[in-house]
Amino acid sequence: MKKVIAFCKREMVLSIAFCLAVVSSLVVLPDKEYISYIDFRTLSLLFCLMGVMAGFQKIGVFRSIAGKLLEKVRNVRTLVFILIGLCFFFSMLITNDVALITFVPFTFLVLDFLEEELRDKLFIPVVVFQTIAANLGSMFTPIGNPQNLYLYGKAGWGIGEFLLIMAPYTGLSLFLLILFGWRIGGMEKQGLQVQIEKEKPSAGAVTIGMYLALFLLCLLTVVRVLPYYVCLGIALLVFVILDREILKKIDYCLLLTFVCFFVFIGNMGRIPAFSDLLSRIVEGNEVYCGVAFSQCISNVPAALLLSGFSEGYQDILIGVNLGGLGTLIASMASLISYKLVAVNRPESKGKYLKQFTFWNIVFLIMIMLFYLLLR
Repeated sequence: MKKVIAFCKREMVLSIAFCLAVVSSLVVLPDKEYISYIDFRTLSLLFCLMGVMAGFQKIGVFRSIAGKLLEKVRNVRTLVFILIGLCFFFSMLITNDVALITFVPFTFLVLDFLEEELRDKLFIPVVVFQTIAANLGSMFTPIGNPQNLYLYGKAGWGIGEFLLIMAPYTGLSLFLLILFGWRIGGMEKQGLQVQIEKEKPSAGAVTIGMYLALFLLCLLTVVRVLPYYVCLGIALLVFVILDREILKKIDYCLLLTFVCFFVFIGNMGRIPAFSDLLSRIVEGNEVYCGVAFSQCISNVPAALLLSGFSEGYQDILIGVNLGGLGTLIASMASLISYKLVAVNRPESKGKYLKQFTFWNIVFLIMIMLFYLLLR
């Protein structure tokens, strides 16, 4: 029983989604329509991308690239820009959670080479802005985060159309990060030379090449050149051949969360009273509902829920991506940074949470004002 309780606490979103699916199944009894609820394309692509990113992360490709970039560091400002920029730009391709899992611990390593006073000044602001950067950078591409991938497939957009929708908000986000990064990096005027032990990928060129090829196959599937089941079959084959341990690194709880929400939303859509009520609330208010719902249940479930009761996919996309700012649970990726801070610097987690919440609200207000200007 203790293990079940611990699991429910650890995977709270999944637990809620599972309960909702079970309760809704008591109202709409399971039948052959249930299978039509499930978006197998999204689930397959998520599985493949998570496996590829786990492979790249395991062999140290991202840290090797980051180490080479740090060779250019000559002052604090450059260091701050690189550490924040790694999360912003890499999250577009490797997802926001993988970017944080990879580069926040790397940041701890880098900061440990600085003087204690400077390290303490930079630690919290840099990690806070890395987290904001990962959540904002990931909104630019369909593969940046799970809700983007789902909505991209649901709406049937082309890649260019998707990028154009999110480009203004991504551009503003980059400008704001540069502005505040400049301020953080200006805390110390002295020169700086960061010398850390260079890391090389722990695998050979063949292994790296196979993961790169698989990543390209995933991209081709995203843009609908390849059927998702072809990509899934090849991915499973590659993982079995290269490293079966990769299959253990995939976030099956996230995949199961999607399935549970698919069941819940599908069932609720078959209850006229509930469906009509939620449709009236959401229609025309997709952006605001996306932001508000994300603060309570995080942006991935919010995207799944809202898309079941409105076809305003563009506004839902904007709402749930901007809604990743705000509370600690608005984007589940934000919990990664918090947990890493709590483990490595437990005495700083309270201060971190205060700064995280403050700057997230500041960014959310500024970008929402920008959205209102664009309307």
